[in-house]
Amino acid sequence: MIPRILSLEFLEKYKEYGPIFIRLLVGPFIIWGVQDNILSHAQMAEFADFLAARGVPYTMFAASLSVYAQLVCGLSILLGAFVRLTSIVMIINFIAAIIIAHRGDTFRGMFAALMMIAVALFFLFHGAGRLSVDERLEKRDVK
Repeated sequence: MIPRILSLEFLEKYKEYGPIFIRLLVGPFIIWGVQDNILSHAQMAEFADFLAARGVPYTMFAASLSVYAQLVCGLSILLGAFVRLTSIVMIINFIAAIIIAHRGDTFRGMFAALMMIAVALFFLFHGAGRLSVDERLEKRDVK
């Protein structure tokens, strides 16, 4: 039997705070990843050209949709607002990224996109956790 101190049971009462550390890292990372496309039309056009080279139709629409979806998802995760819903958007977006942008890539090359899918699955099944807009909304609905 594991001694109580080694099992770290005393942390059990804080486990709902864990998702905030993921949110504070992943939310800004996603926002940072798309900010150049949002702030520069030339960058967005370059992304559209990248998609065109991979056979994606309606490239400017597809590029804008992907970029703004990621921006909304990043903000949602950072704030912990509507996280389960935006997780579905993230899963779809990053599966598309793997199929379109990382086709034939190494595991290391697609690792960031795979991690975004893993994070989205975590939030889909777990929710935003404590200290989130979602928690506030749930408490308000209960009253």
